[in-house]
Amino acid sequence: MATISLRSITMSGALARLLFYPTLAYNVVMEKVSSRQWFTRVDQTVILGALPFKSMTKELNDIHKGVITMNEEYETKYFCNSAEEWGDAGVEQLRLSTVDLTGVPSLENLHRGVEFVMRHREEGSSVYVHCKAGRCRSATLVAAYLIRLHYWTPEEARHRLVTLRPHVLIHSAQRAALGRYRQQVCEDSS
Repeated sequence: MATISLRSITMSGALARLLFYPTLAYNVVMEKVSSRQWFTRVDQTVILGALPFKSMTKELNDIHKGVITMNEEYETKYFCNSAEEWGDAGVEQLRLSTVDLTGVPSLENLHRGVEFVMRHREEGSSVYVHCKAGRCRSATLVAAYLIRLHYWTPEEARHRLVTLRPHVLIHSAQRAALGRYRQQVCEDSS
């Protein structure tokens, strides 16, 4: 088994790894004892959610043909399908690794993710977009999709997501990335 040098991991990445299991357990408990849903349909194309556990494959496979994984490899290694397993289930996976807790999807990954969703939209299929809890990293990508689709501001997109999924949390750094994304999308459409 390969060891990971602490020098090669940023402090935020190390913190995310340390807190992964406790925060995953918290999410599972919150879904059981509160009104939180594991996943939420945003529109006919996008489902925003938490980790799609292997036990959910059949249920999710009935409603989507694409999955965007915003998690790092270690977060999905034991609980979720691999790209090959998704493929065997007839689902296409796009992994856009983003550090948990403090990570912001890159502009390149926002564009790649939105293009993936738009392709599935044109094909009439749904995409499950997830991170660990379906509230930060994946919500940022879904907000970018809403910006592209409706030419909304980042705040309008965030507001729509919070209306549907109240525990969505898009931090200021993520809102700034969405602002840059919107600027690029609007320039390209001019």
